[in-house]
Amino acid sequence: MTKNHYDVLVVGGGISGAALFYELAKYTDVKRIALVEKYERLAKLNSAGTSNSQTIHCGDIETNYTLDKAKKVKETASMIAKYCVKHGHEGKFLFAHQKMAIGVGDTEVEYMQKRYEEFKELYPYLEVFDKEKLSKIEPKLIYDENGKERPDNIIGVGVEGGEFSTVDFGAMTESLVEEAQKIEGKVADVFLNSQVTNITKLGDMHVVMTKDQTFTADFVVVNAGAHSLYLAHEMGYGLDFACLPVAGSFYMTKKKMLNGKVYMVQHPKLPFAALHGDPDILADGCTRFGPTALVLPKLERYTGGTYLDFWQTLQFDGKVAKVFWDLMKDSDIRNYIFRNFLFEIPKFGKELFIKDARKIVPSLQLDELEYAHNFGGVRPQVINKTEKKLMLGEASINPGTGIIFNMTPSPGATSCLGNARRDVRIVCEYLGRTFNEELFKQELVD
Repeated sequence: MTKNHYDVLVVGGGISGAALFYELAKYTDVKRIALVEKYERLAKLNSAGTSNSQTIHCGDIETNYTLDKAKKVKETASMIAKYCVKHGHEGKFLFAHQKMAIGVGDTEVEYMQKRYEEFKELYPYLEVFDKEKLSKIEPKLIYDENGKERPDNIIGVGVEGGEFSTVDFGAMTESLVEEAQKIEGKVADVFLNSQVTNITKLGDMHVVMTKDQTFTADFVVVNAGAHSLYLAHEMGYGLDFACLPVAGSFYMTKKKMLNGKVYMVQHPKLPFAALHGDPDILADGCTRFGPTALVLPKLERYTGGTYLDFWQTLQFDGKVAKVFWDLMKDSDIRNYIFRNFLFEIPKFGKELFIKDARKIVPSLQLDELEYAHNFGGVRPQVINKTEKKLMLGEASINPGTGIIFNMTPSPGATSCLGNARRDVRIVCEYLGRTFNEELFKQELVD
């Protein structure tokens, strides 16, 4: 056995890879674990605080969640807060903000009232805020630039405070890795600047090659965003999946506008989250509006290359073309895609975007808003070529040979500890190791 042999090797140093790295070290009897990251630091891409909306998506104000989905997400979302509280990170990178979803206009107001009745048992802290209440707790929702009350019927459903809602997933990634490396009796190595170039199966092991080193492992888990599918295709796995990278951009106000998170009612046909406003914890609470949804022909935002990687993971053929055709022939989806492309155009994009943002803050002016350069990431939306449709949740490829490939678009960060638990169970069963599920539940669930 060489020093570069591990029981489990995790590819990808974002929040998902770090969560698995931590759980393997903390809750199993796996002795040798490695984390391999292509860049010079952890959480450089989609897990960075500037790449996402810093939201713990627990299903209470996300109107695109069904009740069944909300029940599943609620448990995994609570693990984020429990981990951070356990390690004393409240007020550092975990925060409790006021949050709500608003309905504007009679149709949306009726919808939000019905949704409240359906969801209040699952989230007993939810309240309904009428216009008078909103004028006190979130006045920017109510008054225009002249101080006049907006004429629309409007309600909010949410919570004034006390519920953890906001986290810097980049800082949490670093914390998870640090805590894993503190555990005695474990080898928990981290290799930065180590881009994986090839993975092959060799007997009972996998050989993982980077530019400078070669590793072997009894089990490999690839949590590398859109590149998870790229590496799976390289090994001949997951060929019935294709990747459609969707970039999210943001606009930022120059001062604090909102006291908490404000979400809007999701259009039922659209696969991506509706525009929302969030106090940015890395920008002194200035409000960040977004995300937009822009299809990009590359797998990573704000890095060079990955265009050829995109075409390899897209695997364009008649089945993929059918998915694109079905999306584009719907006028609502087609107009949405075109409008989000226009949001990226300097000056014109801001003038168009502010019309949508004013549904949340009617008084918002052009000189108070600016395009948030270098903010936003890429969501690896997966196309199921067999079913000829766009998958809206996470996708995982497990050929049963000691390797797993995970693609985790939003809310992948929120679900990171729950997804890691799923993979820990698979790893332990495959290797004949033990997962201390009782301790896991005690610390992160109960």
